[in-house]
Amino acid sequence: MPNRNIAVLVGSLRNGSYSRQVADALIALAPVGLKPHIVEIGDLPLYNQDLETETPPEPWTRFRNETRAAEGFIFVTPEYNRGLPAVLKNAIDVGSRPYGASIFSGKPAAVISQSPGVYGGFGANHQLRQSLVFLDMPVLQQPEAYLSKSNTAFDESGQLTNEETRGLLQKLLTAFAGLLEKHAG
Repeated sequence: MPNRNIAVLVGSLRNGSYSRQVADALIALAPVGLKPHIVEIGDLPLYNQDLETETPPEPWTRFRNETRAAEGFIFVTPEYNRGLPAVLKNAIDVGSRPYGASIFSGKPAAVISQSPGVYGGFGANHQLRQSLVFLDMPVLQQPEAYLSKSNTAFDESGQLTNEETRGLLQKLLTAFAGLLEKHAG
């Protein structure tokens, strides 16, 4: 399998966030052939169609250019109030515009949600999937990744210590590599 450029979008801006720790672990566990990297989304101005001119905001242009070459996307998100964090929804809105020039269309996606609670970000996971399906992204169905009690999966330095979580992330990466191959072209 050739090296596949995978954009990882993290739905939490907090320093030391569990979502960032999951994304870092995912990158470290990536098998040969997958090259995941985090694309920063915290500097994106809120999407406003009035700003969609010949010179849109520079952070929009940077984000679109950085992700356009991605062959797939992995979304790692916490859950805020049973839903998707605004920063991640905004990145999706910025990347899907202008109409007809979406960076997402046809590109495979995987969703990982996490929460210190017991539901593992179930609401955010499914809310995100709704948007991705609308954007014509083949979304990995299995394994589903709802990481509950994520605050116990890492040590003080942010290193993944939970073997069950490690196994699930490895299984997800293997399945995602298969989805990428299926949709390569």
